Amino acid sequence: MQLGFYIANSIIYERGSSMSEKHLTYAGSGVDIRQEESTIKALTSKMTYMRTGLGAPLTDIGHYAGLLDFGEYALAMTTDGVGSKVLIANALKKWDTVGIDCVAMNVNDILAIGAEPVAFVDYLALESHDESFATQIGEGLRNGAEFSRMSIIGGETATLPDVIKGFDLAGTCLGMVKKDKIITGENVQVGDVLVGIPSSGVHSNGYSLVRKIVEGSGHSYKDPFPYNDSTTIGEELLIPTRIYMEILDVIGQCEVHGLAHITGSGLLKLQRVTKLGFDISDPIEPNDIFKFLQREGNVDELEMYRTFNMGMGFVIILPKKDALKAAELTGGKIVGSIVESGIRVKGLTII
Repeated sequence: MQLGFYIANSIIYERGSSMSEKHLTYAGSGVDIRQEESTIKALTSKMTYMRTGLGAPLTDIGHYAGLLDFGEYALAMTTDGVGSKVLIANALKKWDTVGIDCVAMNVNDILAIGAEPVAFVDYLALESHDESFATQIGEGLRNGAEFSRMSIIGGETATLPDVIKGFDLAGTCLGMVKKDKIITGENVQVGDVLVGIPSSGVHSNGYSLVRKIVEGSGHSYKDPFPYNDSTTIGEELLIPTRIYMEILDVIGQCEVHGLAHITGSGLLKLQRVTKLGFDISDPIEPNDIFKFLQREGNVDELEMYRTFNMGMGFVIILPKKDALKAAELTGGKIVGSIVESGIRVKGLTII
């Protein structure tokens, strides 16, 4: 069984050719790789108990969501949070969208194995209580759940003034899928077509780097966004994560071989689906926010694609015969194809 433990990314600095020039990067891990491996090994070494019978883990699957045997069906579970995007919400005192992010980050992972979301619980950790703040958080959670066609059946609120400065928001999603409809990526083959679906922006990943860029650029979150002065930089960064419910329509009408939710570590997330390669010859144009971040942070192209979704928040892998239909159903487009190895974007080698 592949357990879903990951070390959070962190900021590092790299010197450029000039001693005065600094390039901000978002490392794939905040620790030495050997440290990371030993930490995961230590964390999981005692987690040896596995339920048998109804509710047993489907141990041959390790993907975006954990899966449990439930007779004819598999239950899918994910857990995730909003991350340091909440600090920008605090800066603007605008909290009505982060609930959508919390739902979206979980639901999109449920969709990425072909399951339908059915229920959600949230966890809100607070430094102190404020009814106006709580109302806005609840509004976002409601909107996310309604769009995802699922119920929020409970949750937990913890007051932790000695631990939390501000707040943290996370959640857990339950989904369901018939066992014979689980999409793992095992059917992906060379020649399959990639349909990319546009993102709404940065979504909820990479915000440690985002904040370093903005705060080091001399800009304020309340400054007009240079590419659209009708909004601010902060408002652009708070655009909620897109929820890709259209995926269920694609699964119902097309032969889908693989699905990928592009989150932290950018296009490297494609490696979760298959060991084969991805040739993205006609990528989706990155949103203006990525152009702003790259320019202000002096971030090179490779680092951008290894950190952010760069305008493509979800990828569908399917035979050529169904590609145009999938693009039509999702508002996406054909961006490339499956090849033997590697990940490339218009000749740029990601890995």
